Amino acid sequence: MDYKAFLETFNRLACIMSVNPKEEGDNRYRILDANDAYKHTVVEKIEDFVCNVPYTRYIPKAANFETLCDNCAFSDRPIHTYFDIELYDAWMEVFLTPLKSDDPDIKLLLFSYEMNPKAEIEKLSDISSKTAFNVVKTCLKLRETDDFQETMNSVIADIRQQCGAKRCSILLTDFEKREYKLLCEDYGGDPEQLPMAAFLNEDFYAVIETWPRLMNKSNCFVIANERDMEEAHKIAPEWIDSLRGDHVKSIVIYPLRSDNKTIGYIWAGNFDPNNTLMIKETLGLTAFILSTEIANEQNIRKMKLMSSTDLLTGVYNRNAMNNRISDELNGSKKIDKPYGVLFIDVNGLKAVNDTKGHLAGDELLKDVASTLQDLKYDDLEVYRVGGDEFMIIAVDKDRDEFEKIKKELNDKSERPERAHFAIGCCHIDEVEDILKAMQKADARMYERKEAYYRRHPEHIWHKKTG
Repeated sequence: MDYKAFLETFNRLACIMSVNPKEEGDNRYRILDANDAYKHTVVEKIEDFVCNVPYTRYIPKAANFETLCDNCAFSDRPIHTYFDIELYDAWMEVFLTPLKSDDPDIKLLLFSYEMNPKAEIEKLSDISSKTAFNVVKTCLKLRETDDFQETMNSVIADIRQQCGAKRCSILLTDFEKREYKLLCEDYGGDPEQLPMAAFLNEDFYAVIETWPRLMNKSNCFVIANERDMEEAHKIAPEWIDSLRGDHVKSIVIYPLRSDNKTIGYIWAGNFDPNNTLMIKETLGLTAFILSTEIANEQNIRKMKLMSSTDLLTGVYNRNAMNNRISDELNGSKKIDKPYGVLFIDVNGLKAVNDTKGHLAGDELLKDVASTLQDLKYDDLEVYRVGGDEFMIIAVDKDRDEFEKIKKELNDKSERPERAHFAIGCCHIDEVEDILKAMQKADARMYERKEAYYRRHPEHIWHKKTG
């Protein structure tokens, strides 16, 4: 059949696809012909375009695209979808329409699309009434409580039920740091389903690294049948084996993207494959909304961290200490008694800064901070409270345990080839309140510092005088 005249009636990019269920691999999906607008996007010269070839000759292989073709061809229903596609850094509106075929063994469909650099809200909202209702419920859940974790636990449970899936999870990722974290999951108490914690070991990051390859810059990845499972096995054999071991037969995974980078993944597993399109529609739009919410929460956490953390050493900063003391004094967040306070001052920092440079001085500060953080005691709050001063609040420590901490620090205070520091300590049973404890610890620290300079007169010229 000659499709040329028919295809040229389309203003959008369009081509005729064939789906041959008897074929495996790339030959299953072929481009029979295309209009000139489509050809211009895949070849430099129109005359170089070859008809009736696997679609992978012109665009990268995409499991999601193949799933759409199968659903359209075998359901004999048109499909309209709108999604973010990383390959082109754009939003793509796709139309698939089944066509009559002269060969009963081969399915034909019209594939047309257009792309825009940014999402158009009216197209995102062009979804089924059931999906729209479910997404609205999700949005409302996001505003029910200020507890972000509680909200996400509730949202993921709703999404699992909406998809009719056995499991639904959200995993956060940091590809720069090669880290991941399970944000939330719901598996409905199914006795055949193990919690994700059973799989999240040190080797699981290698599994996560296969997901971008499986998606191949598409907007999602789908396993709806055994054929999809076998194709995925070629790229991620260990992951597919683990899915099979956990009795997973179907799965849809969407990336959560913000500022053109992937910040996590949401997926649903073990659902009725006949509902694949509905699940993709639900997860696709939900992923778009949740990406923004999660990114905002991460930014808020980063700002809080920056406002309370010393960026050089990684311990709490003076602002955090002031807030902690204020909370103790006004009673809004009392420090668990008994507790003790330790002041630590770096010896010789000015000499190092003046003779070796500030980078060397920074290394001294980081060395002291590392020493304090390495103390093997629970509930030690470490603060950098000045240029060369640190403070520890040793929470819920009786006098004996406090003395052990003090002795361990004293033993480490003048190690060869390491930063030297002076220590002053006060336990709360000596004084009335934390301010008095801080004053006494600070005074004792200066006494120790004076003694250090008497032993090292070569440093006397830069000792503290305040």
